[in-house]
Amino acid sequence: MVKGNQTNVKEFILRGFPGSRYFQISLFMLFLFMYLLTLTGNITIISLVGTHRRLRTPMYYFLCNLSFLEIWYTTATIPKTLTNLVSQSKTISFLSCLLQMYFVFSLGCTEFLLLAVMAYDRYLAICHPLRFSSIMNSTLFTQLAIGSWVGGFLTISVLAFLITRLSFCGPTVINHFFCDIDSWTELSCTDTRLFEIVYISMCFIVILGSCAVTLVSYIYIISTILRIPSAQGQKKTFSTCSAHLTVVVILYGCSIFLYVKPSKQNSLDMKKIVSVFITIVTPLLNPFIYTLRNKDVKVTLRKAFHRT
Repeated sequence: MVKGNQTNVKEFILRGFPGSRYFQISLFMLFLFMYLLTLTGNITIISLVGTHRRLRTPMYYFLCNLSFLEIWYTTATIPKTLTNLVSQSKTISFLSCLLQMYFVFSLGCTEFLLLAVMAYDRYLAICHPLRFSSIMNSTLFTQLAIGSWVGGFLTISVLAFLITRLSFCGPTVINHFFCDIDSWTELSCTDTRLFEIVYISMCFIVILGSCAVTLVSYIYIISTILRIPSAQGQKKTFSTCSAHLTVVVILYGCSIFLYVKPSKQNSLDMKKIVSVFITIVTPLLNPFIYTLRNKDVKVTLRKAFHRT
């Protein structure tokens, strides 16, 4: 369809990871192995929490939500990436690209909100232990989880709508392995200033907003831990939130580099490498971080293996 001298593009080409056939096959095997390991790890956590009574607490309820999210987050990117690595055709339709972008970034926003909620949960558990059960009841933690999911998907709905108002007239090559917002909108032949303003504003609100909640929660948590008289007590209390803190540092560090700095300051190749870490490596590490650094999960997992 032609509008003046503009032609609306119906499909794009995902450049992915250029290289020799051997390099492509090697990446395919590596990503496939990591994807299967990610699914196994996150499904295991969901199964453990669902089948063991001692893990039915708000903290593990949020962890279940995070594991469920990671399953779909990786599924939104890796299968298409795997297909492109072994296929001659690397095209993706406009609608498929829009849907992939929508789900990847909606799930990403939801993860930030969930991590902030989990930080608030740890704040209540450590700083207000006597009131924790009455405050973080089943109604509140359910509302917080649902609110995180709804907030994440509604936020990206605005960006998805604005993208549908853009025109693309070539080139059609997206220098990424999935439909990243920056790489995609750079191909637009219409004015993207409004979109960029909204996009950057939402990045600041979601990433830095949730980061602020997490940071304030941990300031109170650490100050409370430091007032515990015994070193053993401090270590035991900190162990209940160390896994969450590790995940927070990894995710926020990479995401602030990618989405809060103006996109022109980052080369697309560097962003591609960091995106691999966020979309593939981090979802793989999360189950192991929570398992290896959490006593309750380790004990439950050990009992489950013995029973099997």
